[in-house]
Amino acid sequence: MSIVSFVGAGPGEKDLITLKGYRRLAAADVVIYAGSLINTALLDYCKDGAAKYDSAGMDLGQIIDCMQQAVDQNQSVVRLQTGDFSIYGSIREQIEEMKKRGIAFECIPGVSSFLGAASSMGVEYTVPEVSQSVIITRMAGRTPVPESESLEALAKHQTSMVIFLSVQGIQKVVKQLRAGGYPEDTPAAVIYKATWPDEKKVQGTLADIAQKVHEAGIRRTALIMVGEFLGDEYNYSHLYDANFSHMYRHKAVADDTTK
Repeated sequence: MSIVSFVGAGPGEKDLITLKGYRRLAAADVVIYAGSLINTALLDYCKDGAAKYDSAGMDLGQIIDCMQQAVDQNQSVVRLQTGDFSIYGSIREQIEEMKKRGIAFECIPGVSSFLGAASSMGVEYTVPEVSQSVIITRMAGRTPVPESESLEALAKHQTSMVIFLSVQGIQKVVKQLRAGGYPEDTPAAVIYKATWPDEKKVQGTLADIAQKVHEAGIRRTALIMVGEFLGDEYNYSHLYDANFSHMYRHKAVADDTTK
């Protein structure tokens, strides 16, 4: 029996799809892809004759119908979604509708754009003694967020933060973060289409990042990164410290020249 494979396409660069995801995509008879979000160069991996459907112009019912028709004909289906579908991927609603119809599925994780962005910047979200937590969130817009998860409420933690789907309201984002407690000199960055060929990076602080983003002409498809993990302060971890022992390595012992 054929199944539907949800595949995370990766953050943008064509070869950042996982090997398992690539294999499913290359073997698929039918591919339903998020054309407004993924790098369509990924479709080069499809075999000759594979049917391809851009879900950008489809509603939920049409997407599920397309899956149903394919599996009824014993065709393998890949649902190719942006980054990793576990973050703002709208996967839950698709799965619930598939369950109602008895359509079998599997989920193959991808690489989220927030990870691609960190790689492009050469940064670590969890810097020892600076920040050990990461908040992934979005600004309220046409899709609301719970009041307890407003940017202002989350900013009180002053931890590393990655804000999706909000760059179009960067001035409002900054205002809410400042109201929540981030100092205006908190480092900030905006990454447009992380890992894509036309990637663009803007760096600054909460005092000037909105203006810099405006000057760069970034209006969509970008992540906002905020926190001291982007700053100059850092501490080395204990992991590779010669004076710190753990189950895989013993603490270095200095030579005793008095004996």
